[in-house]
Amino acid sequence: MASVGGTAVQDHVALAEIELCGELIIAASAARERLSLESIDEVLRVAEERSRAQ
Repeated sequence: MASVGGTAVQDHVALAEIELCGELIIAASAARERLSLESIDEVLRVAEERSRAQ
């Protein structure tokens, strides 16, 4: 959180992207081989986002 003119500023989109990147890094480091596209989608919760958009 950065302070700008005494006011706290949060970029919620950036924070969400950082969290997802962290989860992807953890999943990749725990995997024995490369993550499949399906595994990546699962970690990034792509199906959940698609169902919310409908």
